[in-house]
Order: sequence, then C-alpha cells, then structure tokens
Amino acid sequence: MLVTLAAILIVSTAMFVSFEMSQKEADGQQVPAIAASQERTVSSTGSATASVLPDLVTVQFGVDTQAKTAQDSISSNSQMMNAIVNALENIGISKDEISTADFSIYPVYNDSIPDQTTGIHKSELIGYQTSNTLYVKTTKLSMAGNITDTAVSAGANRVDNISFSLSPEKEQSMQDDLLDKAVLNAKSRAEKAIDPLGQKIIGVKTVSLSEFNAPPPPIYPGAMSAMVDRSTPIFSSNQQVTTTVSVIFLIEDQ
Repeated sequence: MLVTLAAILIVSTAMFVSFEMSQKEADGQQVPAIAASQERTVSSTGSATASVLPDLVTVQFGVDTQAKTAQDSISSNSQMMNAIVNALENIGISKDEISTADFSIYPVYNDSIPDQTTGIHKSELIGYQTSNTLYVKTTKLSMAGNITDTAVSAGANRVDNISFSLSPEKEQSMQDDLLDKAVLNAKSRAEKAIDPLGQKIIGVKTVSLSEFNAPPPPIYPGAMSAMVDRSTPIFSSNQQVTTTVSVIFLIEDQ
C-alpha cells in the first residue's frame, strides 16, 4: 500500500513539473538562447608592388616548308630544323633549353585554276606544307639577339616572338616578399581608418590572398630578317609585379 502511494506521488510530481514547464513555454518564459557574437570587425585591402628584372627569355621561331608530297615536305623541314638546333648548340644553348611548340602538316590547294571544260574554278591539290615551331627558353638574357640571328642564319624563315618573364623560383621569392608587405599595408590602412573612431585592432578574423599579379611579358613580334648582317640588339626591361590581400580585423574600444 505504501509503495503504491509513493509511486502515485512521484507520477503526480512529474506531471506537475511537466505542466509547469509547458505553461512557461506558452507564456513565453523560456530560458533565452546564447546571444550571437557581438564582435566588431573592419575589412581592409593591402597591396605591395615591386620592380623586378626578368630572368628568363623565350625566343620562338619556326620553319615552314612546302613540297609536292607530304614526305618530301617533312624531310625538308626536318633537315632545316636539325641544322638550326645544331647551330644553337654551337653557341652554348643546350637541348634542355630547346622545346617544340607546334608541329603541323596540311595540304595546299590552288583555287584559282578554272576547269578547261566548264570554266568553273576548282580546288587542285598542289602540295603539302609542314610547319615546325621551336622555342628556346633560357636564363642567358644577353643571348636573345644572338639566338635570333643564329636561328635565322641556320634556316629559320619565321621568328614569332621574343619575350621576357620570371622563372618559377624568382616568382615565388617575389610573391613571398610582397605578401608580407601587403599584409602590413592592409593593417596600416585599417588602423588609420579606425583610430579617429576610438577603436583599435585586437586580432584577425580572416585573411584572403590574391594570385600573384605579374604583367604579360614584353613581346617583340616578327623579329625576322631574311639576311642578318649584324647582331640584333634586344633589351629586357624591369616589370612591375603586384600582390594584394584582404584582411578582416577584430577591433574594440581603445
């Protein structure tokens, strides 16, 4: 009998507590949730720029040959290109610095020949053209003119362009150096903006890095001469490189 009475009291108490909590919820008396973060922030973008001398030069040139058969066109082209490569090696350019940029062969048609019976112009296959394009990429910047002259003298009938750029190693070094300066620039700009407002920086919330921004390398197109009488002067020039960062700083009252 006592056990039964105790059980009834426990159940009654639980029901009362449950009812009380439900009543508070109905009356809007719930315990408030944790307040959202009240942190204050300021966003700032910083940049850093430097003038740097390129350490790579790329000279792109090619040989175009045409013959009645595809085999003759390819054979003639290969002989001329081998002569060019040998000539470049003789002036100190290694095979590791020479690469193929493009190779193609395609039929050549003459569309101006009229049919003898109808007089209608028709396409007539007259041969095949082979185009082979190489490029020399080297750190020997002072040899840019010599490389061009040597290639043309050895048989290249097309010089597409000469460009100067940064090597991957130098580009990475420049990026690391400028990144540090860009972050400091972002902090300085943020401090100047919030100081009159009586605020100060107490931390960093996020940092967003931009890609390293180097301008397109200067290109000297069509550096072609049928007859080379003297060395072609080619000069590199400094390039402006820039990197930027975006930083969100945490701030508070001074």
